[in-house]
Order: sequence, then C-alpha cells, then structure tokens
Amino acid sequence: MTESNYDEIMQLLCDRLSGLTNSDAQITPETNMISQLSIDSIKLLNLIMEIEDTFDVSIPINALTDIHTVRELADLVHKIKSAS
Repeated sequence: MTESNYDEIMQLLCDRLSGLTNSDAQITPETNMISQLSIDSIKLLNLIMEIEDTFDVSIPINALTDIHTVRELADLVHKIKSAS
C-alpha cells in the first residue's frame, strides 16, 4: 500500500470523525477519539463499518481495544489493508 493510500485512510477518518462529534475540536492524527471527541461505542462501530465497506477490509472488534487516537486507527486499517 502506498503512502497516498495511508493519507486517504487518514483523511476519511478525520472527515467522518468530524461528522460524528459535536465538538469544534480540530481533528488531527494525535486526537484521542474517546476523551477529546467523546466517540462512544456505537459511533465507533458505525465508523468501523463504514471503513470496512470503503476499503473492503474486515476489522476484528478485539483489535479496537488498544485504539485511542486517530493515527492508531489509521495504522490498524492500513496494516489490515496491506495484509489483504
């Protein structure tokens, strides 16, 4: 997977997260999705389903337990996409 694909993943995550939160916070790769954006489990699952559809990947739910920042989620998606 190329760097542009990683950038595409990051851009999609930032765009979708800004739509899921009521916060005016600027979303960066270092943004904590839970503490800074108040993303709950339902919103996170909806985001994951959209990511899976968009990038044709399957993200195991247990892989999300250690995910806190936008960058960590992008890294996970990139890793799964690269392996497929």
